[in-house]
Amino acid sequence: MSEVKSNRQFDIEQILSEMTLEEKCGLLTGAEAFKTRAYKRHHIPALTFSDGPHGLRKQAEGANHLGIGGSIPATCFPTAATVANSWDPSLGEMLGEALGEEAAAQAVNVMLGPGLNIKRNPLCGRNFEYFSEDPYLAGKMAAGYVRGMQKNGLSACPKHFAVNSQEHCRMSVDSVVDERTLREIYLTGFEIVVKEAKPKTIMTSYNRVNGIYANENPHLLKDILKKEWGYDGTIVTDWGGSNDHVEGVRNGSNFEMPSPGLDPVIELVDAVRNGEIEEAVVDQRVAEALELILTTDQVIQNTPDQFDCSSHHQVAEKVAEQSMVLLKNENILPLKPKTKVALIGDFVETPRYQGAGSSLVNPTKLENLKDAVEQTTLQTVGFAKGYERNGAASASLKTEAVNLAKQAEIVLFVMGLDEIKESEGLDRKSMKINENQIEVLREVSEANPNVVVLLCGGSSVEMPWATYAKGILYACLGGQAWATAALRILTGEVNPSGKLAETYPMEYKDVPSAGAFPSRKKTAEYREGIYVGYRYFDKVDAEVRYPFGYGLSYTSFLYSDFEVKPDGVHFVITNTGTRDGAEIAQLYIGMEESAVFRPKKELKGFTKVFLKAGESKKVEIPFDDKTFRYFDVKENGWRVEEGDYTVMIGAHSRDIRLKSIYHIEGSKPANPYEGRDMSCYEVGKVDYISDQQFENLLGRPIPTQEIVIDRNITFNQLNHGRSPIFWLVWLVMTLLMKLSEKSGKPNLNLMFIYNMPLRGLQKMTGGAFSMGMVDALVMEVKGFWIIGIVRFLVELIKNLIRNANMAKRLNR
Repeated sequence: MSEVKSNRQFDIEQILSEMTLEEKCGLLTGAEAFKTRAYKRHHIPALTFSDGPHGLRKQAEGANHLGIGGSIPATCFPTAATVANSWDPSLGEMLGEALGEEAAAQAVNVMLGPGLNIKRNPLCGRNFEYFSEDPYLAGKMAAGYVRGMQKNGLSACPKHFAVNSQEHCRMSVDSVVDERTLREIYLTGFEIVVKEAKPKTIMTSYNRVNGIYANENPHLLKDILKKEWGYDGTIVTDWGGSNDHVEGVRNGSNFEMPSPGLDPVIELVDAVRNGEIEEAVVDQRVAEALELILTTDQVIQNTPDQFDCSSHHQVAEKVAEQSMVLLKNENILPLKPKTKVALIGDFVETPRYQGAGSSLVNPTKLENLKDAVEQTTLQTVGFAKGYERNGAASASLKTEAVNLAKQAEIVLFVMGLDEIKESEGLDRKSMKINENQIEVLREVSEANPNVVVLLCGGSSVEMPWATYAKGILYACLGGQAWATAALRILTGEVNPSGKLAETYPMEYKDVPSAGAFPSRKKTAEYREGIYVGYRYFDKVDAEVRYPFGYGLSYTSFLYSDFEVKPDGVHFVITNTGTRDGAEIAQLYIGMEESAVFRPKKELKGFTKVFLKAGESKKVEIPFDDKTFRYFDVKENGWRVEEGDYTVMIGAHSRDIRLKSIYHIEGSKPANPYEGRDMSCYEVGKVDYISDQQFENLLGRPIPTQEIVIDRNITFNQLNHGRSPIFWLVWLVMTLLMKLSEKSGKPNLNLMFIYNMPLRGLQKMTGGAFSMGMVDALVMEVKGFWIIGIVRFLVELIKNLIRNANMAKRLNR
């Protein structure tokens, strides 16, 4: 065991020596939904967590982690999916610093964010919380956030570690992924944020990774996170994400949240006394926890309990301005002063500015386009709702919109994904926007062809309707100040500079994982391997609507004077237009002749450069340890292959402006897949991969898909059991889910429980259930009703007695 840390203000070793085994074990589980236990006799305060990817969601009294009872007002910044389009880590750092100030004012030690899971598939319900399909961009943006969030000494908490790409059965599904894909795609972002920003806390994901739950996965937590990356902070479960508490502690996890009661405490105490785990391991976890608790508490004690709401609103506005993406402009933007505009769309008055779920922020102030336009030089001829946001058809609303459009010079049509499409606990059914919105847009454009669409949503959508608009501004989910930010871009006060952090396919069927997402089986098989996003589309030269890294400006840029040196690339960018603006230059690396299959190009660097009209600047993008590497599965380590690399500078992944061949010295590895048929991966044709081809990639047999009836069977899988009662529970919940989806308003608690395994009854009920009681319910699901009922009653009595005894020992 490594030496227990000490601090000038407090001696952790001394505190440990004074704590009982029960107290130490009790510190490693939550006492409330967002707080750990406090021990007054040891002067150990409670540690407070709060959701915080794009704004604090500290819960008010009587609230639970999904939002029942509401949360304290906080600034709602643009979501990660939005900010990633800025390609500006310093902007993320500014946002993070504001988050840290609000956390200190609200006495929050740990902000649960940012989220940097890879956007493997456009339909993931939480894509709005994540940065990108590219791990390098995601990692760099997340590192900016974390540096800002921790500037005052509090803790950020990057999440969800790792390979968490779907909401369906997220608490039990097994992500089956080969080691190279795991390292290159799904862990590189976390590696960047750990090494560059040094977060004090990391949250594990709900799912299994190659058969083992993430929170107790020794390969993820011990081999990679701690040993390889040198991480020395704390690890917390996602809420209800602990499967085996003892194994979690053994492998490096510090906190089981939210408030599982005393059952895990008893379990860990018994494990120590029975010799299943050394007390020294528990001591190390407690020491790490105390370091976080005590250092962050000092920050809170020395911080005023208020923050500047107005200045933070301005930060939210600036971030939104720099992150919106101009997708189309047929000489219609920017709008001239006194232009007569019609405002059409339900989102004009009731905006889509954030997603739903645990990240839902109660904003300090919320703008809408209808009010914000009055502060501009534009003249409005009126507002029409146009459509029902839940998809219901309305002839009267459509007629009103068409009539209003005829009165205007320009139509500002606001459309996008409604709330039920983007929520924790539910994946999207398709990439389509509700048909009623498209129908209204079509008829409005026939009445007035001068249409500018403001597109709202946190993930890519199919856009066959783009022909109905002359201009399209992707507002994404722009936070509470989104309306002012959008209007400043539309009127030309701000030159748009955002570029897409994900590819927009022509149709969903073009996505390589489309045929198997979300997995409704026991496992989610990542058969496409490294070919995610543009890595796939560019490899097979697939037509896309908008490429990765794409975005328009009101000015133009020329790239020239390209040099490749050992330290990086050097070139000149010139603003050749008549407006000041910013350009995002992107460094891509490719290697045609390689011992291993590769994408055509991979993002390995970027920079955002502001240029006045006519100005030129010398630009450099440095190489780093990730520029030329790949993961060698045979040697189980990173390698740089010797050979000729194509070094490219692009305005986006399909617009390469500068290119050069550069030779790199390195190793000359043998093909790690020698003897296996990898032809599909060599050419990138991964939209259909056979079992044998996937086993060739994995290097092992594919795990069974059979759903097992045990503690980890989810509520949405109860129809696989033999119990009429639990089958009825499944039926009722399934019908309620469909009603929730139809209404367009997500029922967050229902969606959480629907995807929750039975063990969640112990983990999420504050001690009302023991794991023994859960096992009794499993017996009932299997059809052993009498045995199950008897055992349940016995376990209930045992739980009451054990909890009473442990409570006495903790409170003495």
